[in-house]
Amino acid sequence: MAGMHSDRVETFSDGVMAVIITLMAFGVKPPEGHTLDALVKMLPALLIYLLSFTFIGIYWNNHHHLFRATHRINAAVMWANLHLLFWLSLIPIVTSWVGFEDHYKWPVPAAAYGAVGLGAAIAYTLLVKSIIKANGDDSAIARAIGSDVKGRISLAMYAAAIPLAFLSPWISYALYVAVTLMWLVPDRRLADDFIEHED
Repeated sequence: MAGMHSDRVETFSDGVMAVIITLMAFGVKPPEGHTLDALVKMLPALLIYLLSFTFIGIYWNNHHHLFRATHRINAAVMWANLHLLFWLSLIPIVTSWVGFEDHYKWPVPAAAYGAVGLGAAIAYTLLVKSIIKANGDDSAIARAIGSDVKGRISLAMYAAAIPLAFLSPWISYALYVAVTLMWLVPDRRLADDFIEHED
């Protein structure tokens, strides 16, 4: 198991993430009417869909680079990967909840969105740690990840956004957008290691 190649895990994960995006798309309803006013009314739902789509896209991108830079996986890596996919599979649910009618104005849906984001971020961190453990502290993947400052900042922002939703959901949404923008550019640490690994 320790010498298993990562292709199957990556292919399975790609399929799950594609299904997650499909479910989110099915959750977006067309405007109730044929006027610009009808489109404006559904703007919050479209914006939360855009945020969630970008969220999944970022995980897909970094997950791809992470596994392409990985030499060895084991059972712990596979379970950690399933743990990540579990949290990502909840994204369509909280996206629909926040985007339904005026639910985006209320603290509990906004906090739930952050809780899922935090769960996914923790799961990704555990996945990275399990991969480093499987490949060794002196491996290329361990050197590429380093202290993972950006990951720690993301965890802190999601953790802060959950209680802040009860002060104002808009503060939470601003933090979710900030985390997304921070990760919008692919993680060059892994991309560079991937290029080196492939060569």
